[in-house]
Amino acid sequence: MAERENRRGRGRNREEETPEFADRLVAINRVSKTTKGGKNFGFAALVVVGDQKGRVGFGKGKAKEVPEAIRKATEQAKRQLIRVPLREGRTLHHDMEGRHGAGKVIMRTAPEGTGIIAGGPMRAVFEMLGVKDVVSKSIGSQNPYNMIRATLDGLRKEGSPRQVAQRRGKKVADILRKPEVAEAPAAEAAESAEA
Repeated sequence: MAERENRRGRGRNREEETPEFADRLVAINRVSKTTKGGKNFGFAALVVVGDQKGRVGFGKGKAKEVPEAIRKATEQAKRQLIRVPLREGRTLHHDMEGRHGAGKVIMRTAPEGTGIIAGGPMRAVFEMLGVKDVVSKSIGSQNPYNMIRATLDGLRKEGSPRQVAQRRGKKVADILRKPEVAEAPAAEAAESAEA
């Protein structure tokens, strides 16, 4: 008996430990299959899920009823979460492009107060990710599935200064140093050479 309670208690704690996810329904598509007895209708749902702190994922689900399709899509999205490093917790570290099929998206960092400048499905991804300032443009396919996949493709390429420094074997300060600082000593050396 005590073992059962322990098991139940552990399960409950595990549920409480998982972070609370927000989800956004992006698209619902009604599909029909014509059979001998008539038409059978089904629904396909596209959902974006995120914790609004740097994790986001998308999923799609199909079922005879809308709520069931949404539930399936949400479960799939939670299994496919990716982590994206954010600068100051509000914008991207650098500009990037993402592609999937005929879908192409461009994402740019933005100063504070810009807001999310993005269309439809891309907006849902940025809101669930927790980005507050970003400028983006979708070129090509307007299919929401392709737009979301292209957006996530671009976000996977996002690298923080720490990751870049680690990859290059340098310090974060070297990566973040402004180019003008490096140019100033070279200009001084050129002047002294002329004199």
